Amino acid sequence: MTPAKYRPLTFGVTRVVLRDGAPGVRYLRAEQPLQDYPARMTDRLKHWAQVAPDRTFLARRTRLADGQTGDWQHVTYAQAWAAARSIAQALINRHLSDKHPVLILSGNDLEHALLSLGCLVAGVPFVPTSPAYSLIGSDFGKLHHVLRTVTPGLVFAADATQFGKAILAEVDLNREVVLTRGQIEGRSSTTFAELLATPVTDQVDAAMSATGPDTIAKFLFTSGSTKLPKAVINTHRMWCANQQQMAQSMPVLAQAPLVLVDWLPWNHTFGGNHNFGMVLYHGGTLYIDDGKPTPALMAETLRNLREISPTVYFNVPTGFDAIANAMKTDAQLRKTLLSRVQMFFYAGASLAQPIWDALFEAQEREIGERIVMTTGLGMTESGPFAIIVTNPHIKAGDLGVPAPGVELKLVDVGDKTEVRYRGPNISPGYWRAPFETAEHFDEEGYFCSGDAVKWIDETDVHQGLKFDGRIAEDFKLATGTFVSVGPLRARIIAAGAPYIQDVVLTGINLKEVGAMVFPTQKVRELSGLANNASMAEVLASAPVLAHFQRVVDDLAKSATGSSSHIARLCLLAEPPTIESSEVTDKGSINQRAVLTHRAQTVAQLHDDSLPTILKPQPVQSKHRNQQQVLTSH
Repeated sequence: MTPAKYRPLTFGVTRVVLRDGAPGVRYLRAEQPLQDYPARMTDRLKHWAQVAPDRTFLARRTRLADGQTGDWQHVTYAQAWAAARSIAQALINRHLSDKHPVLILSGNDLEHALLSLGCLVAGVPFVPTSPAYSLIGSDFGKLHHVLRTVTPGLVFAADATQFGKAILAEVDLNREVVLTRGQIEGRSSTTFAELLATPVTDQVDAAMSATGPDTIAKFLFTSGSTKLPKAVINTHRMWCANQQQMAQSMPVLAQAPLVLVDWLPWNHTFGGNHNFGMVLYHGGTLYIDDGKPTPALMAETLRNLREISPTVYFNVPTGFDAIANAMKTDAQLRKTLLSRVQMFFYAGASLAQPIWDALFEAQEREIGERIVMTTGLGMTESGPFAIIVTNPHIKAGDLGVPAPGVELKLVDVGDKTEVRYRGPNISPGYWRAPFETAEHFDEEGYFCSGDAVKWIDETDVHQGLKFDGRIAEDFKLATGTFVSVGPLRARIIAAGAPYIQDVVLTGINLKEVGAMVFPTQKVRELSGLANNASMAEVLASAPVLAHFQRVVDDLAKSATGSSSHIARLCLLAEPPTIESSEVTDKGSINQRAVLTHRAQTVAQLHDDSLPTILKPQPVQSKHRNQQQVLTSH
């Protein structure tokens, strides 16, 4: 059958300029120049409070006593502006600054948003941190590191019961604590309502006037995949320029009133800079989704998407997977979600083809056309927006072209090409870490990303780039052969779809490549076992083993050498955990942390000491291996 047409979508950047530099170096930029942008994000808040005062800026469902969610509570632009000014006065009264900013421990909610806006008005940086730093584990090591790095003058948390233990353990008594709900026994605190009730003086206008493009808006901590998290400096210039780059690359953002339904955490750049900033920049409406693409919380996301129709929608691949599955049987979800959405956008991991196919099937069934799914590449240090696919014919791994105002430096590093960034959206560096800042910028001032890229089509540079893995993740076998982790990992996920959530490759300084597979919950359906069966029982079932045996055999057929041959594979019953830094809040896998945390499993996988390991069947492989099966905890 001929695929349905795409719902019309205009792309901003369609042509690029490529120039040669020194040997092994090329430079790539968009042909379209970057247009003017505001000096600070608070200018946009003030603008929309004047132009559209009664428009809903933020909405979140109320919390009920039984832990469920109720009706939507709305905050208009006028209300947000007034609240931000009162909070700004409260912060000014406390003499806070970049040396002593506001630390936010809890996740996305209305108070978090308003406090952030108050910080922007007052010129006081805010520091949204992963709630996991305060809620998971007992040593609070990463929270301790954050406190030591930014030395906050005020610490905010939504709930005393949830965050009290971490506050008592790590927050000095001389640091003010602000809470939305409850009190911490033995610790004085201020209520959020008190900040909101602060009378505004002329100091607020003077403080906002004193802020400018180089004023620090926030500190965002990296995930800390190799070392302790680093505090990335985010200036107003960086944030505003990035939003203008997005507006020019994705014209759909300004073509109609923007509506987002979004769960992505604000302590990450995707949710906090990209999506929250997008709504503020364009005067849109953000419905805060308390769901998440996990078995326990996905139902809340689906509930929200049955009720609210977004104009664009952002998620990670596991989220789109769950939505595609639900739309097969949920007519109301299809009707509401697809009624006016103009674009889907994913990031954080590769989107497997079966998920794409399922989404297209639901779209064609409901509206008779397809919704463009796009993606790109960026990082906390780039705002995050830097590269985007600007045509509907995207394939897994495609990244696209640079945003206006960003120049990419493509540098040959061994047999890879690293992409480096320079532009107004690039962070000036890491807070209180001059040596780490210096080592991440090259002699021309380009930020060294560590990401490797290739051309989508070497005969047509206007199609842009595709992902070729993380240079730091690549490793050598004992033979000296390099293993390119990114492309091989994507190939395994595609071969095992829809039953593979993620893969970690093994074999550093060993003779052959192995794979540790985190399965999706769909393997339960594949197993045919009862719902109460343990994951270990599911992974040991005959249908599951048979499926992954076929995956291993098919991968062996297409292998071109030892660097692309999966010689052994195991299925992991225990999912990656945030506590051990194996996965981020938004679901991105940390290869190095998994290898470190599960070093015993890696060793057993490669020395055959575990009772069962999946290997290619000898008759179907160029390599002489025996078939076994492994289910690892």
